Amino acid sequence: MVIPVYILLSWLLSVDPAQEDAYKAEREQMVEQQMKRRGISDKAVLHAMRSVPRHLFVPPAIASKAYQDNALPIGHNQTISQPYMVAYMTEAIKPKPGMKVLEIGTGSGYQAAVLAEIVKQVYTIEIIPEHGKMAAARLKQLGYDNVEVKIGDGYAGWEAHAPFDAIVVTAGAESVPPPLFEQLKEGGRMVIPVGPVYRTQTLKLIEKKRGKAVTRNLMPVVFVPFTREGRKK
Repeated sequence: MVIPVYILLSWLLSVDPAQEDAYKAEREQMVEQQMKRRGISDKAVLHAMRSVPRHLFVPPAIASKAYQDNALPIGHNQTISQPYMVAYMTEAIKPKPGMKVLEIGTGSGYQAAVLAEIVKQVYTIEIIPEHGKMAAARLKQLGYDNVEVKIGDGYAGWEAHAPFDAIVVTAGAESVPPPLFEQLKEGGRMVIPVGPVYRTQTLKLIEKKRGKAVTRNLMPVVFVPFTREGRKK
């Protein structure tokens, strides 16, 4: 079930300061136990993970589980990724303040918010209209003015804003979409899960060097499918 936008906004505005302090403590624990202990060391990434209120990017009914070490359902058979995976994928692109980043698969907007804490501009595409509208409203309400959300098929990327310094794909693709690689800047980095639907995939880091793809396998993962127009799951 997806919450109507007006209910979401009222929830975001009705913040209990005491509860926020408790969530802040949970974020700190999340960073120390789930990220630092597993090797996440980029200071900007760790700061972003401490800063973004993950509990506001999940349905209110499961906000208490927001900082647990696992993915959580957000409706329409989609999930918000495990916190460590968000940090890992963010660190993999080596984010810097002046960068322009494309994200494919906005979901609830959490990964976009983490990126927006570090880079100059984030462009993010979501194929499910309900998620796209909710994420846009949430990000705007939370002050992430450097994020632009588009509802559509992410396979084609966002040519109007290309080239991108980095691309983060948060859904499992059977192969790397050629338009995404084409829209990657020379020297840019793309992180993307590649493999069969609903089975173990490989998280790949792809760097563009002299127009060619240099690929490194990072780890086995399982992501929700990369959905295309006309083939929605």
